[in-house]
Amino acid sequence: MKKIIQIVLLIIVVALTITVWDGFFILDEGQQAVVTQFGRPVGGSLTEAGLKFKTPFIQKVNFFEKKILIWDGEPNQIPTNDKTYIYLDTTARWRITDALRFMQAVGTETRAMSLLADIIDGTVRDMVNKNNLIEIIRSSDWSPEFMVSVTASGELVHPPELGRDKISELIQQSASRVTPQYGIELLGVMFKRANYIDTVRERVYDRMISERKRIAAEKRSLGEGSKAEILGRVEREFKEITSGAQMEALTIEGKADAEATRIYGETYSRHPEFYSFQKSLESYRNIIAGNTSLILTSDSDLFQYLEEIKGVRKEATQ
Repeated sequence: MKKIIQIVLLIIVVALTITVWDGFFILDEGQQAVVTQFGRPVGGSLTEAGLKFKTPFIQKVNFFEKKILIWDGEPNQIPTNDKTYIYLDTTARWRITDALRFMQAVGTETRAMSLLADIIDGTVRDMVNKNNLIEIIRSSDWSPEFMVSVTASGELVHPPELGRDKISELIQQSASRVTPQYGIELLGVMFKRANYIDTVRERVYDRMISERKRIAAEKRSLGEGSKAEILGRVEREFKEITSGAQMEALTIEGKADAEATRIYGETYSRHPEFYSFQKSLESYRNIIAGNTSLILTSDSDLFQYLEEIKGVRKEATQ
């Protein structure tokens, strides 16, 4: 009897151990799960984190991500509405919103990536085919200012009506109408990179270079105009300053000449003979130099003073 009780207790302990080992599971944050029994779902999706229970061995737990996932597509060569081929590299953000529906319709994240590639690539191709190149390469808030937008063939075009950002939103809205039936929510689609094909790239580069040269020439022209304006203003101010200084110098010089004339006049009026004598000496200094010979009349003023000087010398010698 005792052995039977021990065996029963052992069976109970083993059953409890198996129940705890395979019956309880932990659902982490950022995960959701679907419990299946013989391949068929039991109940709905489990989204709340915590300790959960299932029937040991009979039921199985299928875990799925609840966080935002990234889809990266392969670069594709797509023609635009204006017959220009470009390479587009696209990426998207998505998440599983209904784990039960996702498991029934898709199954795994790998198959979901392939499904999204079909949906998004087809939508991107349709949208690019309907729009010109300028709509794909220019952002929605692009403003030309001094620049002129051009196509790959060099034709002038207007700024984009939609732009890259708006087209990305339209692609996301169109693809989002399909994904809910798979338990998927498409959060956003974005162009990572847009490249021209080799046959177009060189023409685009040449046009970009000529456009930048035109802008540089325009900037230089504006600079030369500003330079000429500044130099003209400087020259005008220089002439105004110079003419003002010359006028002031002439005024000062005139006042000085007037004062000198007044002083000479007062001195001459007081001592006219001395003034006459001094002027004669100055004349001698300017006229007589080196081997100068003078022929003077007896009544010449110069001769008068020379004669007086000669008479003074005679008196001095006597």
